Amino acid sequence: MSEISDFGTIVLLVSAGVFVAVLGMRLADRISVPNAAIFLLATGLLAASVDPLRDALSIKAVERIVVIALMVILFDGGRHIGLARFRRSAAPILALGVVGTFATAGLVALAAHYVLDFSWIAAGLIGAAIAPTDPAVTFSVLGGREIRGRAGTILEGEAGTNDPVGIALMIGMIELATEDGGSFWIVVREFAVEMAVGLAVGVAGALLLLPAMRRIRLPSPTLYPIRVLAGAGIVYGLAAVAHGSGFLAVFVAGILLGDVAAPRKGEIETFHSSLAALAEIGAFAALGLSVGYSDLDDPVVWGEGLALALVLAFVARPLAIGALLASARLHRGEKLFIVWGGLKGAVPILLGSLAVLAAVDEASRIYGIIFVVVLFSVIVQGVSIPYAAERFQVAFRRVDHDLAEVLEFVVRDDAFANGRRLGQLPLGERAWVGVLIRDGRPRTFDNETVLEPGDRVHVYCQPEDAAALERIFAGAS
Repeated sequence: MSEISDFGTIVLLVSAGVFVAVLGMRLADRISVPNAAIFLLATGLLAASVDPLRDALSIKAVERIVVIALMVILFDGGRHIGLARFRRSAAPILALGVVGTFATAGLVALAAHYVLDFSWIAAGLIGAAIAPTDPAVTFSVLGGREIRGRAGTILEGEAGTNDPVGIALMIGMIELATEDGGSFWIVVREFAVEMAVGLAVGVAGALLLLPAMRRIRLPSPTLYPIRVLAGAGIVYGLAAVAHGSGFLAVFVAGILLGDVAAPRKGEIETFHSSLAALAEIGAFAALGLSVGYSDLDDPVVWGEGLALALVLAFVARPLAIGALLASARLHRGEKLFIVWGGLKGAVPILLGSLAVLAAVDEASRIYGIIFVVVLFSVIVQGVSIPYAAERFQVAFRRVDHDLAEVLEFVVRDDAFANGRRLGQLPLGERAWVGVLIRDGRPRTFDNETVLEPGDRVHVYCQPEDAAALERIFAGAS
């Protein structure tokens, strides 16, 4: 019975911690603290102070939980972006996601080698681990906000694109660290295979899943979201089995399926959004419990982690990402916002766990440093995102669906909105467009979308603004 009792204690403590953290998410949202910070701190403190929790999860179990969670989050994130939004910002997204990741990793590796005296191999592992931004944190921070312009799309797209790049780079670096006589060509080969296979499987998987979504009817509405989830799992699994990037495959599949019309599309989107939120909770709760696999009890590790966090935030990312954005059609404030908005989270810690599993030299020290970098990012940078948006003049506001009324308007020929871009409408700060339906289908839109007669728009607003919005969208009655 002692084993059952001990496990019950673990379940009780973890559940209580998650429960309290979930209740605190409302307050965290008000003060713009990322949810990741709550779960990391809550479960990390529990694991550090309660003996049964220190060995509650093996590092292998943590890695698997986070992999499944990221699969769900990346698929939902790709679906949220959609092909239309991705296409409009494809050049900066791909530049930041691929070239930016390598450049950031290289600059961090230089700092780790020359400032912290790591070997080149260990420095490369650290650089590869903390270079990618994190979809869980990025989608969480930006998903409940309205951001005008392309800055939000670029940050979300970068977070989805650079994770597969960072993971492929990390796997190559681990092979280099664990193989005798290995060369950097191992990293290049691993990256090329992972990206090519992941992209191919993602495109093929979406093309095969789409006809099944549209044509095969199911006996119950509750099965439609489950079918899509199973399809995403198949896409990830096929890519992984073929030695490709499963994360890239599900992200690409999500993008390609995001804008298409399919039966029960609303239920599918609601289910996957809720599942992505649950996946975020599970990932960061598991990561918080993994503090025992690091050297976080050593003050030196905290100092090294903080030093690299500052180098990453104020030197490496500005140099790498700023240079790539120099020619982008964005105003200066948007570029600075994107540079500052590169949030770290589950992916760097996942990559650190791969180093621990591979038993590379100084793995515990590396894992601890990565953990400190992530804590700095989610707490300091995550909290400052709204203030950075205001400072850089990027329209950024919290969408509080609970406090708003949803009204539907049909754009008429004589309406002010007819023929105008959404960004030109005088909606102020109290109203925003949540849904656009054209020709009977929900459409992806942004501030550059031009409204047409017959468009149906769902507007979140305050009740007292209904008359003014009626004049904007429907014209004089």
